[in-house]
Amino acid sequence: MKVCVACVLAAALVWSVAGLLPPPQKTYSILMLLPYWGKSHRNVFMPLSEALADRGHKVWQHFPDLPPLLDIERNQSLALMNSHFSITTPMPLLPSQVEVGAMHCRPAKPLPQDLEAWITGAGSAGVVYFSLGSIASGKSMPSQYRQVFLEAFRRLPQRVLWKYEGKLEGASDNVRVSSWLPQQDLLAHPSVKVFISHGGLLSLQESIFHVTPLLVLPIFGDQTRNGMFVDSSGVGRALMWKELTVDRIVDVLTDIITNPRYQENAARISASLRDQLTTPQERAVFWTEYVIRHRGAPQLRCPAAQLTWVEFLLLDMACLLLLVLLLLLLLIRRLLRAISAKLSGGYAKQKTT
Repeated sequence: MKVCVACVLAAALVWSVAGLLPPPQKTYSILMLLPYWGKSHRNVFMPLSEALADRGHKVWQHFPDLPPLLDIERNQSLALMNSHFSITTPMPLLPSQVEVGAMHCRPAKPLPQDLEAWITGAGSAGVVYFSLGSIASGKSMPSQYRQVFLEAFRRLPQRVLWKYEGKLEGASDNVRVSSWLPQQDLLAHPSVKVFISHGGLLSLQESIFHVTPLLVLPIFGDQTRNGMFVDSSGVGRALMWKELTVDRIVDVLTDIITNPRYQENAARISASLRDQLTTPQERAVFWTEYVIRHRGAPQLRCPAAQLTWVEFLLLDMACLLLLVLLLLLLLIRRLLRAISAKLSGGYAKQKTT
């Protein structure tokens, strides 16, 4: 039997769930429908695929004759959602919507020796970690912003670790450049004082999980909203690119590093994020297998999923109410005209007599 599971994720398993759950009574062929096969989506879906495969299931990632997307959405049995009430606005969820936010976050691993030595060499001043994620590469940054950051980093007493593809001209001695860095291991390091990020949701979750304050520079998508959360929750600051100046960057970084409230708020939210009855990995695997065991688990599905957009928005009811209101107004108008005609007829009759 082949089962279709449509997953809505932005987090993934990064260590095996083998041993966390009892072995399945039966194994299945599972078809995962991937919305876009980009690098970040590999990071999201591949560990979940591997975890299910480790439990004996056969996981398929390609399907030659996909049905229309609307049919897939209406027939989905389970939505694994990259959210947690600690880092998003609390919201009501259906039984088929399971929160697995920060599922990809893991304990830190040791850093490479040369990188560890360079970071510890920063002393009490610490290190600033700068990465704009896997989509917006550092070398694609407009030159005017690159020069602003280079000058700002030159003024900092901290060392700066910059994820940057290619050679970076004009960097000061306290700046180290690398095309790839073990982000979670860096964020968990006690010498890393602040994370300059584009505000992607995965990076936000990793930073809070490992209790590292942020400076968010949103670029597109949900990153502006994530930056607003960072500001409002007190785990860091958010700046728009148009307001970046050397002095502004230095002042904001200094504030984040020297003011203990950012670290305290990050620790408070991280404790809430980690304090869960079951891990996101366990929930993801359990509910995936639950849907399989119960043959699609139709009891989880919301009847509203089968409504047309006209029915869902109650446009048919709105039209009916408008029609009733219009008929009522016409009836009142006719009634008023009849009363007016009767009154004016009686008045004219009195005048003639």
